[in-house]
Amino acid sequence: MKLKSLLLISMLTTQHVFAQSAYNNYPIYAGNDLGVTYKAAFTIFKIWSPTATAAQLFLYTNDIEENAYNTIELEKQANGIWYTKQLKNLKGKFYAFRVNINGQWSSAVPDPYAKAAGTNGKRAMVIDLHTTNPIGWNNDKSPSFSINNAVTDAIIYELHIRDASIHPNSGIKNKGKFLGLTEIGTKNENGLSTGLDHLKQLGITHVHLLPFFDYNSVDESKPEKVQYNWGYDPVNYNIPEGSYSTNPADGAVRIIELKQMITAFHKNGLNVVMDVVYNHVADAAASNFNQLVPGYYFRQNKNGSFSNATACGNETASERLMMRKFILESLLYWVNEYHIDGFRFDLMGVHDIETMNIISAALHKIKPSILLYGEGWTAGESPLPEEQRAVKKNVAKLNGIAVFSDDIRDGIKGSVFDINNRGFVSNKPGMEPSIKFGIVAASNHPQVAMDKINYSKEGYSKVPSSVITYCECHDNNVLWDKLKLSCTNATKVELIKMHQLALTIVLTSQGTPFLHAGTEFLRSKQGIENSYNAGDRINQIDWHLKTVNNAVFKYVANLIKIRKAHPAFRLTSNDLIKKCIVFDEQAPQGTIAYSLNGAAVNDSWATIYIAFNGNSKAQKMQLP
Repeated sequence: MKLKSLLLISMLTTQHVFAQSAYNNYPIYAGNDLGVTYKAAFTIFKIWSPTATAAQLFLYTNDIEENAYNTIELEKQANGIWYTKQLKNLKGKFYAFRVNINGQWSSAVPDPYAKAAGTNGKRAMVIDLHTTNPIGWNNDKSPSFSINNAVTDAIIYELHIRDASIHPNSGIKNKGKFLGLTEIGTKNENGLSTGLDHLKQLGITHVHLLPFFDYNSVDESKPEKVQYNWGYDPVNYNIPEGSYSTNPADGAVRIIELKQMITAFHKNGLNVVMDVVYNHVADAAASNFNQLVPGYYFRQNKNGSFSNATACGNETASERLMMRKFILESLLYWVNEYHIDGFRFDLMGVHDIETMNIISAALHKIKPSILLYGEGWTAGESPLPEEQRAVKKNVAKLNGIAVFSDDIRDGIKGSVFDINNRGFVSNKPGMEPSIKFGIVAASNHPQVAMDKINYSKEGYSKVPSSVITYCECHDNNVLWDKLKLSCTNATKVELIKMHQLALTIVLTSQGTPFLHAGTEFLRSKQGIENSYNAGDRINQIDWHLKTVNNAVFKYVANLIKIRKAHPAFRLTSNDLIKKCIVFDEQAPQGTIAYSLNGAAVNDSWATIYIAFNGNSKAQKMQLP
């Protein structure tokens, strides 16, 4: 992750600087009914604010009104709870809370648990969730992608909702919207499938969608204005982003349309992974967390300022029990209410291991096939000790959670931090150990020279499913641009061969493969390295490229077919990897070759021989 929005590092006011021990003494609420409980006959409002001396609920007739039509004093209960039960049908009404701490009233904000909101998420909305279910929702089921729920059977495809449909040649009517990815039969100007049909044709199993919770950086009140952001600046975690809906002012519309999109994916055999960003918020000081319980939800430096391991101005404190509770209940809500099939955790290294394992246990209990993975690093130093962080080196302490392998990523194409740096596919000598390390899913293998790996010097995975194998994502240059920038003298034909070799390594290596949208037809972002707000011109998927580079598309689709057909590429234990993979020690310099024992896992291919040539010229290999 990189800095995705321009944020100021806010300082806590002096009266809100507390010692860690004080936060630990805050009362804990064990119930699962924070926020709003709606019934036609009554609505219950409940917030947690243990240091408040008074709390108020404001009710509004619409989502942008400044003046409430009713102000209700909340009743204080045990364990820091403030409560009111309104004996009337408040469906469709908007609301906000404020609290009084040390004689000062906070801003009026939605509660952290809010499930619906109007424009820009400024006012939460009372919602009857049963009325937001599209036809057939109760029968919606996650598609099976594995007989044994083996994570390594998944093939993940990372996609931004707006990017998928906004280009004029996408053939999609609802451009940039949830509904755009529900449309079938869409084609580019040459009659090739786009959007949902394209994803199905490619053969991937999971669509990883960049953040679609309610985020800060797009002004939903100005739909006529061209705006763009990846969405890594959370405002309301349990509410869909309004700019992807056809009517941001109506909190129900965004919920209905998101559910329609998920239903469409599921009907077409595609699972949905949600990119979640619980590690920081868009503006910590102004957030609903900080307005209702100042300081508690964020880590601080010794001087009281917000610590900043995210490089976005703040970092949340997952180890504090009410923050841990919030993250867990939020994830459970997305699975139960929206049928989400997996989560990718942004800067997962900011979170503590204990919280992540609690999350994994709870989610796997209700959905055994769920995919959980994240970035196993931070973007800066954190007050949380490294041994407690969910970082790559600690992945063996995580249960059922995978980390991205930057070892194979940069081994394949070169360092993401140096445009000119090349990798194995672009003929950089000495990258073979890093590629082999990726092939064996970051496990300890007797034929991999651990001291020569680019980053890690020992295996860190306890099972192949602990590793996400990839060579590009939304961050940094896309693969095609990276190859062009680092290999300035290469011809297009040579660059295509490098590109195909890179994706071949990803799709034949152990672990769980991960592809960035459009890589299957050489997507470019015009050399823009950090395109988080660069607009549609840079980020949109140009579906004409599918026509121009259709041979590459077919090549990648066939690789996916091969992977799905042969369990030898999807081994489920490190012991099997040691047993089944034997590297050819006589392979020429600049090449990697190995035998894969398919018979050991009842593969129809008894023995598979794989060879990669990273040299610029052809090499002669002695086949076994």
